[in-house]
Amino acid sequence: MRYFKYIVVGFLFGVTLFKTEAVSWFRIFEMFHFQSFHMYGIIFSSVLIGMLVVQFIKREHLKSIDGEEIVFHDKSRTIPRYIIGGFIFGLGWALAGICPGPMFILLGSGYTVLVVFLASAMLGTFVYGLLRDKIPH
Repeated sequence: MRYFKYIVVGFLFGVTLFKTEAVSWFRIFEMFHFQSFHMYGIIFSSVLIGMLVVQFIKREHLKSIDGEEIVFHDKSRTIPRYIIGGFIFGLGWALAGICPGPMFILLGSGYTVLVVFLASAMLGTFVYGLLRDKIPH
């Protein structure tokens, strides 16, 4: 039961995303057609809150539950990894018609057809793990 609090937070986060219609195909469709500010408001507020929390963690030198200081490492700034990775991620998103995050939420909401998409996403992650050392980063 050590991780029960994380399950509760994840459950509440999923319910919040579902109730705000952030996992709705129609809302995502509206966003990409610039017909509604709904999704942009959610995304922009999430980015802003994330930036503030990261700055707070860095400034206060907060520690993890294991007592170690939380450290953020700089990422490699190579362009191909982001272009190729973004293209593959976007292609998968476009073919499935759903972002990977909401897959779990919609599956939990009773849309059982998402088992196919979730299995495909897991297979893609597994294949990446096999090929990771052979592809340029």
